[in-house]
Amino acid sequence: MRRFSLWLRGRPIVADSLLAVMLLCFDVLGVGEARNKVVYLVLSVLLPMPVALRRLYPRAMAATLLVLSLLCTFTAYLLNESTAPHVALIGLGVMLYTLVAYVGRRDGLIYVGFLALDLGLSVLLVREPKGGDLILVGAIYALCWTLAEFNGARHAYDAEVAARLAVADYDKERRAHEAVAAERTRIARELHDVVAHAVSVIIVQADGAKYALRTDPDAAERALSTIAGTGRDALRELRRTVALLRTEHAPELLPQHGSAGIAQLAQMMREAGLAVDLELTGELDDIAPEVSLGVHRIVQESLTNTLRHAGVSAKAVVRVQRGTEEILVEITDSGGIPVRESAIHGGGMGLVGMRERVAVLGGTLHAGKLPDGRWQVSARLPLRAETD
Repeated sequence: MRRFSLWLRGRPIVADSLLAVMLLCFDVLGVGEARNKVVYLVLSVLLPMPVALRRLYPRAMAATLLVLSLLCTFTAYLLNESTAPHVALIGLGVMLYTLVAYVGRRDGLIYVGFLALDLGLSVLLVREPKGGDLILVGAIYALCWTLAEFNGARHAYDAEVAARLAVADYDKERRAHEAVAAERTRIARELHDVVAHAVSVIIVQADGAKYALRTDPDAAERALSTIAGTGRDALRELRRTVALLRTEHAPELLPQHGSAGIAQLAQMMREAGLAVDLELTGELDDIAPEVSLGVHRIVQESLTNTLRHAGVSAKAVVRVQRGTEEILVEITDSGGIPVRESAIHGGGMGLVGMRERVAVLGGTLHAGKLPDGRWQVSARLPLRAETD
């Protein structure tokens, strides 16, 4: 029965047609008491028809049924027939219910006025309904109005719930799109950091190998070894980063660099020709993977920029200090002999990428020249990344 009820709720014409057929059946039962059976049957067929379309055209069908009721009154008056009232006229109460529930109280009040006029003409012309029956008709109309009020409130509540669900679905879909966009941005940032760092080191080493190829073959061989090692490391990290696109994102899937990763990065930069002093304070191996990766990328990008722009004989000092609630990362370079302008061309996105990464992690970043001419990058990252 519940399935049938839900099925009917989605098909108002079917449900209202069944109600009209029911009224027709009850109305036809009174044909035996009618003097003019043909007229009675014609009216019995016409009266339930507006009920079938009451929810599609509530005002028009209510007016149509009211006109048919007046037609019944005048027909009974002209034929002097008052002994066979039409049961289908209960549809007037149904129409009152429909107007109040689906259109509004104003239309319902107007319709009540016309119903009162209809009742007055019926009493005046055919003496129907009489005392007790008149009270019963009034009670039926009052009951229909009350039911309409309750049902109207329920419809309003259902509409509000549906609107809220629609808004919630829209917000859910919007958040899903934003999450996908954020994930793409994160992957793009990782790829940029890996490629930019590796290519910068490779270019520096290739330039050095080119100049040392004839004068210092051993130095050229070391540079080529650094190029090969840097390329392999970059390829391995690219594969690991791209693999995140094929699996569900989880913090444990992120590369966990820690102190060993920072030390390895510093050593690789030393092999590339940049003097690096490394100072690590506190436990750096048990922090959140996102924060650990952020520290690694900041150090990597800063040292790469130093290698690009500070020139030969440059020196960088890397300080990573873990506090109680945050991690301080400072990279300061002492400068050196500037490299040739055409040696390395950066994309200009290194500092922007660092700022975006630090902002995602809920930290702060400052970068610029110190009063003594050195360049410093300083970042503070909370131990608990604000990635939600």
